[in-house]
Amino acid sequence: MSSKIVLAADPFGFPLKQAIKEHLLSEGYEVLDLGTDSPDHFIDYYEVGSKAAKAIQNGVTDRAIIFCGSGMGVSLTANKFKGIRCGLCECEFTAEMCRLVNDCNILAMGAKVISETRAKKAVDLWLSRKFAEDATESGKQKRAAALKALAKIEDENFK
Repeated sequence: MSSKIVLAADPFGFPLKQAIKEHLLSEGYEVLDLGTDSPDHFIDYYEVGSKAAKAIQNGVTDRAIIFCGSGMGVSLTANKFKGIRCGLCECEFTAEMCRLVNDCNILAMGAKVISETRAKKAVDLWLSRKFAEDATESGKQKRAAALKALAKIEDENFK
């Protein structure tokens, strides 16, 4: 797993992105900030999700965190890209489950939905967990089979 984390936000997600960026830097992560650089510099949520997904597809990093007002728009966009599993996080529990159960490589957050304090805790959980680390051996096999099934669905349906 890379210690480089990609961050991107639209103007609505900008304040939370900045708080998470400072938090990650203080924890020793390398941060690649894909913008926006200011709440006054407009970028559409679909550009945010696209930039982060492409960064993962191109091998720049293996994880990204994206932000908008609700987290939904950036999440929907990122999930349009092959190989991307973006989870919408509204609390610590959903962030943890994104990794443990779904092996999400992108975390989406809504600046109007989650507080800065909870977002930092959620990010820490998401980054510290490994896929299926909490599962029994049969549980690990079931989760791996589920990801394989999702990849097959993706292969069959992405045109």
